[in-house]
Amino acid sequence: MKTYIFLLIAIFAETIATTALKASEEFTRFWPSVAVITGYGIAFYFLSLVLRNMQLGIAYALWSGIGIVLVTIMGVLIYKQRPDVPAIIGILLIIGGVLVINLYSKTAGH
Repeated sequence: MKTYIFLLIAIFAETIATTALKASEEFTRFWPSVAVITGYGIAFYFLSLVLRNMQLGIAYALWSGIGIVLVTIMGVLIYKQRPDVPAIIGILLIIGGVLVINLYSKTAGH
């Protein structure tokens, strides 16, 4: 269970960092730049803890897949970016993949 808590922390930190990356305006704005550096530092630290108990490929698939979905949601909410139909279909497929890994894979570290 602790592994999944660490994974969620890594995902949320990466989501914050990636969202702040756009706001940093190529690292020309101080506070968003601090959020990017801090967020990625936290994300990679907690992802490294996850790798103690979960296979690399599975951990990365979950981290990146869930992160893609959350960053897309943040793009819609904060930056008013609207994904088109193919992007929405792709995101739904990513969600399906994450569910398959978590529900059926014996390598997911359950």
